[in-house]
Amino acid sequence: MKYVIGIDLGTSAVKALLVDSEGRVCGEASEPYPLLQEKAGYNEQEPERWVTQTVAALRKLVRETGIRPDEVEGLSFSGQMHGLVLLDKDRRVIRNAILWNDTRTTEQCREIEAALGKRLFAVAKNRALEGFTLPKLLWVKRHEPEHFRRAATFLLPKDYVRYRLTGRIATEYSDAAGTLMFDVANKRWSEEICAAFGIDPAICPPLVESHAQVGVLLPDMAEAAGLSETVRVFAGGADNACGAIGAGILSAGEAMCSIGTSGVVLSVAENGDADYGGKLHFFNHGKENAFYAMGVTLAAGYSLQWFKETFAPGLSFDELLKGIDEVPAGAGGLLFTPYLVGERTPHADANIRASFIGMDATHKLAHFTRAVVEGITFSLKESLDILRGAGHDIGSLVSIGGGAKNESWLQMQADIFNATIHKLENEQGPAMGAAMLAAYGCGWFDSLEACAAVFLKRSRSYRPRPDHAELYDRLYDVYRNVYEGTKRLNDGLVPFRK
Repeated sequence: MKYVIGIDLGTSAVKALLVDSEGRVCGEASEPYPLLQEKAGYNEQEPERWVTQTVAALRKLVRETGIRPDEVEGLSFSGQMHGLVLLDKDRRVIRNAILWNDTRTTEQCREIEAALGKRLFAVAKNRALEGFTLPKLLWVKRHEPEHFRRAATFLLPKDYVRYRLTGRIATEYSDAAGTLMFDVANKRWSEEICAAFGIDPAICPPLVESHAQVGVLLPDMAEAAGLSETVRVFAGGADNACGAIGAGILSAGEAMCSIGTSGVVLSVAENGDADYGGKLHFFNHGKENAFYAMGVTLAAGYSLQWFKETFAPGLSFDELLKGIDEVPAGAGGLLFTPYLVGERTPHADANIRASFIGMDATHKLAHFTRAVVEGITFSLKESLDILRGAGHDIGSLVSIGGGAKNESWLQMQADIFNATIHKLENEQGPAMGAAMLAAYGCGWFDSLEACAAVFLKRSRSYRPRPDHAELYDRLYDVYRNVYEGTKRLNDGLVPFRK
């Protein structure tokens, strides 16, 4: 038997997925790592911890499945986007990685906008937001100049792990597109953007395609992981690009909803010339010469995790979500906005924070739970509405992530989005997309589409119920007013946050 492994480097854990040539998932293993939060708005991680936990997950996967090391032909990566890993001339990590959900860089975002103006959209295709890599690099330049002077290379999170496993430095287009230093349409680092901020373009890593082989496992890494030194290692892609591949979203007009720590509504775009006026992210796909547009809810699944840990720590997620069926749609007039760590789409606002609106004495735990789930889904609908308004004809979406594990939530997505929601038979998200890139890179298939036809099958579809869709339309109109109604209040609270 022959296998590939998809490695998904997430925000809270790394997952390794073993897949055979028929697309069957034959095993999985994961290992956690901590989030370092020195102060409000700061989110960092230790890059070397990613490496040790990735190797541990691979070792566990090999041990628990009992496969022979030489049966694994290739492995590839999916990874959390935008994170800044700085290496010195000896390729040693200079400081902890600053993550995608870090919001300390508002001042640097304004600096980028002032310096580049409309050229930012023309080249990078995206707004200057706190989550992107360039603002982080400028923050280090301003506040940690000694670290900036030492920096010889920057990498994205998954690329650092791949470098440590293979000894080869590289990134690929889908992750490079999330740095704000990349010419998205022309698939190259932007010397213009680098020059505007006194950044040597040599700091940017070499570029390859997502399915390109970068190297093989170093002998010590292969031994530690329990794998062969001949395993072919492929570049991989950004988590959202790999999520799209793992959901079969490969052609124009196809769309997905992904609810993990963050939430994404994503649709494949026709070409690299699309202009969304900064309302959406626009990135290179993990599929060669393809692109996608997407909106992001920063705290999607994280909102539900926070709610459970804070108000129902003794319940499992299944137990908590079971209660939402006991409450009618609309949660008894209770609304939740998922702005726990600020928001990205459609409100690029690092200061806004979450709210419960409409609380009264009749509301119980189940009402609050349903309101949280509805609020997350309303937030994602805002991104869907922008895509539709920009010409994307989206009548159905594939749902992946935590939001696809609960049937009530899947039906809620259909009702709120007023679209058919498809569930995959064996949904594995970005890790499956990474495995598919490895399978394609190994030559098992002549295209990602051919791979998807074998690896991915839809198990069930959920269609909108007209009465629920009409109710949610009316409630959505109220939801959209909460942001403006609370923005000034939240801005006034900023000095009191620690």
